Amino acid sequence: MIEEMRIRDLGVITDATLSLGPGLTVVTGETGAGKTMVITALGLLRGARSDAGAVRLGARSASAEAVLRLDPTSPAARRAAEAGAALDEDDGVSELILARTVTSEGRSRAYVGGRSAPVGVLAELGDELVVVHGQSDQLRLKSAPAQRQALDKFGGTPVEQALVAYGEAFLQWRAALAERERLTSEARERVREAEGLEAALTEIGELDPQPGEDEALKAESMRLGNVEELRTAAVVAHQGLVSEDIGAGVDAVSLVDEAKRQLEAVAEHDADLGRLAGRLAEVGYLLADISADLAGYGTALDGEAAGRLEEVETRRAALSVLVRKYAPTVDEVLAWREDAARRLQELSGDSSRVEELDDVIAGLDHRVHELADELTGLRTAAAGSLAGMVSAELTALAMPDAQLHISVTPAEHLTVHGADEIAFTLQPHPGSAPRALGKGASGGELSRVMLAIEVVLAAVDPVPTFVFDEVDAGVGGKAAVEIGRRLAMLAEHVQVIVVTHLPQVAAFAARHIRVTKNVARDGEGGGVTASDVEVLPDDERVRELARMLAGQEDSASARAHAEELLADAARPRAR
Repeated sequence: MIEEMRIRDLGVITDATLSLGPGLTVVTGETGAGKTMVITALGLLRGARSDAGAVRLGARSASAEAVLRLDPTSPAARRAAEAGAALDEDDGVSELILARTVTSEGRSRAYVGGRSAPVGVLAELGDELVVVHGQSDQLRLKSAPAQRQALDKFGGTPVEQALVAYGEAFLQWRAALAERERLTSEARERVREAEGLEAALTEIGELDPQPGEDEALKAESMRLGNVEELRTAAVVAHQGLVSEDIGAGVDAVSLVDEAKRQLEAVAEHDADLGRLAGRLAEVGYLLADISADLAGYGTALDGEAAGRLEEVETRRAALSVLVRKYAPTVDEVLAWREDAARRLQELSGDSSRVEELDDVIAGLDHRVHELADELTGLRTAAAGSLAGMVSAELTALAMPDAQLHISVTPAEHLTVHGADEIAFTLQPHPGSAPRALGKGASGGELSRVMLAIEVVLAAVDPVPTFVFDEVDAGVGGKAAVEIGRRLAMLAEHVQVIVVTHLPQVAAFAARHIRVTKNVARDGEGGGVTASDVEVLPDDERVRELARMLAGQEDSASARAHAEELLADAARPRAR
């Protein structure tokens, strides 16, 4: 609820602080005193369009500020925290400050919890915290979604449970339909993809590449491409190790053998030389092995070279085609083949998945329509009850011939909210055609209609604060008393602020705020108008009600009548 409001340089109000609280608060004052500036200030705090013309003449800017107390777990508190607002919490209640400034040039700034914020954030918070009734463009229930939500909340637990069950089935049904549509619409693309994968797998399978084969063939190609150099190197090396062409005793094997014999001849005189002779013997064995390997290498090289190079290059060329098409290396081609085989299996299973989905959709379709019918029945029953209760309230609010109608008709398409179109219409008198809320009704009539609806919905669909403007337009006497009584009934559930001209309504208030106009005259016959705003104590309430009754706040009879109104208004609440 709104705990306090401060208005500065807005219209005729220079600087005013309104201490508010729970229950019913009325704002009264003479015509032109500036009562509507309270509504204007609330509009600014709810994100309404700013108007430079509302800035007090001579002032640089106008401002409105409100201190609100709200549940820390409420959507409004969460949204404010998301906007960076600082919320002070005490005894499980959060305090939030909203502010709005408008300059004389028309520029506007919004603040949420001490932080600058987009005006749109104020609008979002305003939708959660405050409802203003009085003009058709401020009508809370003018949209079809809002009317549907109000009816569903009025329907209580049965409607809530039916809506949850239907919503779950509907989402499953829509998901199955979407998947089948996707599979069906992509059928041609899947066929083309499958054909491409089959051709690729056939091509790879026919060539049958082996892991690492491309690198192995590359190495072999390099060897075979340089066969003459390799043969020459092997022959020269072999000859250096053991060859008669370079002279007896000159090749490496002969030289090492001679060295070994020399050391062996004297080994008996020195053990160290004996050990070195043994090591030379090992070297001789190694040289002999290497010589044999070199001889064999040359022979094998001659055998490989005959036609093998052409085979290697042909194989490499074939593998390069796969590499260009599918992956940078043969190993990656093989990995791609595994992925492609899995994807081909998935594509092959799509047709069976479509058949499964057909069965699932048929079952869900039946379930969704069954639940939709159940929801429609519950809504229809709730609509009759709500319409009857609101129409009874309208009779007490000086609209005895008016009837609220709530239609529940089949929607063109199923939605997550059901199969129904919900519409609230007002029939102002018998024989007239019901019209949408906000159409064909005056501001006062519309406020009374909304008051009747809000009184009935207050227990199931509360908004923290309601503001009514012009709710008493065109009525008086007993009807005005009933309006006041129903405002007090609504205020048992939520905070209610009412701008009124009727003492019968003001008498029901728990808190009475008076706006008083003051004109400071100058010597030239002109002047400056300013308004004071004050919360009235009990004795001043009697004077204000007397003024509203007879225009004579000091009249004894008017004061007696005012006291009688206050006593009568207090009796229903005392019972």
